[in-house]
Amino acid sequence: MPDSRTPSSACSLPPSTLSGGILALLAISVFINYVDRGNLSIAGSLVQTEFQLSPSQLGILLSSFFLTYAFFQIPSGWLVDRFDVKWVLAGGFALWSIATALTGVVHGFAAMLVIRLLLGIGESVAYPSYANILSRHFPEHRRGLANAVIAAGQTCGPAFAMFAGGMLISQFGWRPFFMGLGLVSLLWLWPWLQKMPPREPHPHTRATGSSFLPVLRQRSAWGTCIGLFSGNYVLYFLLTWLPFYLQRARGFSLAETAKLSGAFFLLMATSALIVGKVSDSWIARGGSPTLVRKLFLCSGTIGVCSLLLLSSVMQSNLFVVPMLLASVLYGFYNPHVFAVSQTMAGPKMAGRWVGVQNFAGNLAGISAPSITGWVVDRTGHFFWAFVVATVVGGMGVASWLWIVGRVEPVDWNQDPQPTIELEALPHAEG
Repeated sequence: MPDSRTPSSACSLPPSTLSGGILALLAISVFINYVDRGNLSIAGSLVQTEFQLSPSQLGILLSSFFLTYAFFQIPSGWLVDRFDVKWVLAGGFALWSIATALTGVVHGFAAMLVIRLLLGIGESVAYPSYANILSRHFPEHRRGLANAVIAAGQTCGPAFAMFAGGMLISQFGWRPFFMGLGLVSLLWLWPWLQKMPPREPHPHTRATGSSFLPVLRQRSAWGTCIGLFSGNYVLYFLLTWLPFYLQRARGFSLAETAKLSGAFFLLMATSALIVGKVSDSWIARGGSPTLVRKLFLCSGTIGVCSLLLLSSVMQSNLFVVPMLLASVLYGFYNPHVFAVSQTMAGPKMAGRWVGVQNFAGNLAGISAPSITGWVVDRTGHFFWAFVVATVVGGMGVASWLWIVGRVEPVDWNQDPQPTIELEALPHAEG
């Protein structure tokens, strides 16, 4: 008889059911999540004109979502670990969908700012919820693909917002797009509430209480925070400013911007699915999770930053080639950033660990749009913004290599102490 403390015994659904219906619903939810947070970037030029905003003011609007999104990660992680994730995720989803719909009716900078802050509160429940569900129901050798499905939804969201969203906005205007999107998204709640069963209580799931201190004592937790911040800085730099950059710095039309931006994020999604499956197969054949996860994390980040910097200095339209290649390499990174945390935290602490990690990581959502706007204001071009993104990405590589330890479950029944020695990328034996 399996130990009741193991993650597999906490599973109230067979893996095939979760990997089908429930995992599909999670992917759809993150798709909607990223459409809703990224759609302001494709409408940014129109909003700037209508509200008569400076680049710095537009940067504040683009980053304001991340202020509440980041700071509510920690209470959201606590809610997910303490209460039924089914209802926590449903409540947050309803809030962010309503906020999206209201975006289409507000007027003025201040009102838009308030709505973006509400959107961040609602969406803050998403990744702690995903971490809790995947850590409970997916073993290590299936976690790469499961996270890749989430990552594909994450990157298909901006692709839709920039491609289909760009087409719809150019045809009907940005206000109808926001209102329709928010109201239609609420339909997701019906299958979620029907298919996701309530979480059965287990006596050991609350053994660590409600404190975040066990997570904060882990050196690797701090390493994953730095790693996610660095990767998110690059992502949010692109998510919030890529359409503006293509239109104002490269002279693309709105339709051309929508097509190129959509292709950029679709390539990310495709690459993530392939790499997630490859990494799972490697681990299933005996590969060390430490080696596999860190190798893809670091090689992906290095490739993305190098290619984006190269594209920024190319004068011809051939700059799109290294830019699109960078999107492929981001798919190397994306499936593994939360897989590492889910393995280390386990079902007892996954919500809190990812809550802390996502809090730190999404400070990049506050800083990247604002810093980029400030740099563009001061220099008049985007080159130094790409340089800043490259340097921040390099910090992430260093963190994955030397701060994050072995990718293996933490024993939360012992008093967790931070590891003293630093270890480079380990050998295959893990």
